[in-house]
Amino acid sequence: MNLMPRDEEPGRKSGSDKVRSIFDVIPSSGDAETGPLEANRPEADRPAPRPLHIALVGNFAPRKCGIATFTTDIFEKLREFHPEITLDVHALDDPDHRLDYRDVTGTIACNDPEDYARAARQINEAGVDAVWVQHEYGIFGGEDGEMVLDFVDRLAAPLVLTLHTVLSDPSERQRKILRHLIARASRIMVMSHHSRNLLESEYDAPPRILEVIEHGAPDRPFGRQDEFKEQLGLDGRKVLMTFGLLSRGKGLEHAIRALPAIVARHPEVIYRIVGATHPNLVAYEGEAYREELQALADRLGVLSHIAWENRFLETDELLDQLEACDIYLTPYLGMQQSTSGTLSYAVAVGKAVVSTPYVHARELLGEGIGRLIEPGSSEAIAEAVNALLDRPADLTAMQRRAWARGREMIWPRFADASLRLVDRARAPDPAMPPITATPGLAAVLAMSDATGMLQHSVGVVPDRRHGYCLDDNARALMLMNVARGLPVAERMKWSLAYAAFVQSAWNPDLARFRNFMRFDRGWCEDEGSEDSNGRAIWSLGHTYERAPDQSLSEWALQLFEDVLPRLATIEAPRARAFAMLGACAVLRRDPRNAAALECAREGGDFLMRLLGHGRRPDWAWFEAVLGYDNPRLPQALIEAGRALDREAWIGAGLETLEWICRQQVSARGQFRPIGSESFGKPHGYLPFDQQPLEAQAAIEAACSAWTATHGAFWVEHALTAWRWFFGGNDRGVILADIATGRCRDGVTPRGVNANCGAESILAFQLSHYALAELAVSAPLGRGGGLLESARERLV
Repeated sequence: MNLMPRDEEPGRKSGSDKVRSIFDVIPSSGDAETGPLEANRPEADRPAPRPLHIALVGNFAPRKCGIATFTTDIFEKLREFHPEITLDVHALDDPDHRLDYRDVTGTIACNDPEDYARAARQINEAGVDAVWVQHEYGIFGGEDGEMVLDFVDRLAAPLVLTLHTVLSDPSERQRKILRHLIARASRIMVMSHHSRNLLESEYDAPPRILEVIEHGAPDRPFGRQDEFKEQLGLDGRKVLMTFGLLSRGKGLEHAIRALPAIVARHPEVIYRIVGATHPNLVAYEGEAYREELQALADRLGVLSHIAWENRFLETDELLDQLEACDIYLTPYLGMQQSTSGTLSYAVAVGKAVVSTPYVHARELLGEGIGRLIEPGSSEAIAEAVNALLDRPADLTAMQRRAWARGREMIWPRFADASLRLVDRARAPDPAMPPITATPGLAAVLAMSDATGMLQHSVGVVPDRRHGYCLDDNARALMLMNVARGLPVAERMKWSLAYAAFVQSAWNPDLARFRNFMRFDRGWCEDEGSEDSNGRAIWSLGHTYERAPDQSLSEWALQLFEDVLPRLATIEAPRARAFAMLGACAVLRRDPRNAAALECAREGGDFLMRLLGHGRRPDWAWFEAVLGYDNPRLPQALIEAGRALDREAWIGAGLETLEWICRQQVSARGQFRPIGSESFGKPHGYLPFDQQPLEAQAAIEAACSAWTATHGAFWVEHALTAWRWFFGGNDRGVILADIATGRCRDGVTPRGVNANCGAESILAFQLSHYALAELAVSAPLGRGGGLLESARERLV
């Protein structure tokens, strides 16, 4: 898929102590989505994997609910069996019922959008390897828990989901929420194969990200009923048990109605109903449901055969009480429940289970592990229980089968599976090719014909449906000005093709460049965007300064001087910056060029005014929002300041460039460009979708800043942005291929956008040549030393 159609947003698409880690790794084309170059390294050369750092999000103890118990179990069992892992717990909290949490990094007020944003920022700043979110519709704020959406959109680290409920017949809103979560997730854990199948068939989840991990369970010895019955004063009794938060839909009334028939055959039976009433139900109707059940038992004459434990049990006490029972009942009425922690516990401690066939029960209790009965039938419950109590040998055999099945779910196995789940989501470390490895031009030429360079591709195949655009042909002309490795005649052929496109784009009637052209060479418009016009001016200045052919250079200057005064009314900040960069290129060759001087002077004044209005103490920027190609604004100020000897402009450019650079580096030191999802969000930004154009802008702007200051910071930042192409990004995906010069269209929440459009290819190519020039001129030092081996071969 293309990240963004061009007609919506012009210029955007949708070992050793030496420098081995950056320059001496042999590049491989690999699989751009999953193929870290690490896979090609000998096992002995690979560094030991870093211990995982995980942010864990969900309800948490002392909150009393199944999700809280599960999240707490994850935390405790990973800490117990994999103590090398760092776990940051971010507990969802109900502001109306504050709890005293321990072992948590922070809390999130479940109904406060601003608190989700704050927590996401805190998680991003912690530099975690993955964020593991427990999802249930009812635990997040908003209708159907929709506040989770903005939260996950703000997360930069790979998202791992545990889906505790996957509905086969969701509401439209529920379906939309789950589809959005799936689109953001790197890995999804479910606890039943039924849920996995639903995700594939009903929600279009990619099979490769889905994993079934059964609910964890304790590892306790088999056959200790008598010991625990004695502790509870239940000697000589046959004990039935149901545990969990009491709520309508659990079907307990049917179990109570079955008791008269059971007690008639086995008067020693006692049915233990253990667990507090669900807090939500208490808030709605108090203890009405429990009182109805007690009244039913009284009418049926079995009140003395029921023991009520109206409280929430901690895990160890729950397990002790489970061990005291003979048969565990789950007469639930809803058949979509895909997981039940208490069912897993009951099986693991070796209890015979009689259950209605909800999803988890169907999968766990097959092959004689338990007995399934039709829902809503007290007769079926009585028949199944009596059959087991009538034949003690059958009861014991079922209990042994259950205990054996439970060994597959014990906590060490769950912890190991959880570790693998999250580790598969984590981005691998990047592996860099040497800067001296010049990208091939095959990808550029494959996208080009006699008309110019096509815009888009489907995968690696050029897509003629979208035709051409001025933006890309201007960039392609700039590439031909600096590219190496082409015979002179062929280089001139392509320079002229791209220059002809720029020339043809000029519409003298409107004094504007056109931008979009169909494949049949018909223009789609009479006037292109201001940004495309600014980029055309930039390409003309760049060609005048750097074209290897003097005749082409003269053409560029003539058109530059002709069109520039007629484009003086351009107001878009980036368009002004692009034009200024073109003007500064002209001034480097001809410092007295009047048109270029005027453009640089007016543009610098414009950007300084813009900065004066836009900045605030925590926002050193020209605008309230961040768009695309952000570093071009300060880069233009730096270049114009140098050309016109304006120290204030250089200082403002350096300050704002450093600010945007720091916004675009993660806590782990990786380049994280402002994503296209950020557009239009005042004083904030989101991490995706990340696009190659931003890495190019960061590298080239850093080169301009280094020329002005010779500061090591700028070399470091340029290298950081360069690594982004080769896996130094939030998903560890490789976008660029040295051999072909190809580049993928961006980094999405789930990985790589596999298309290879012109903008992306040209951004990679131009980034290489900018960095190669930096390698020649940068001094040795903290950052420059990394370029030493490259300079030796490039000078």
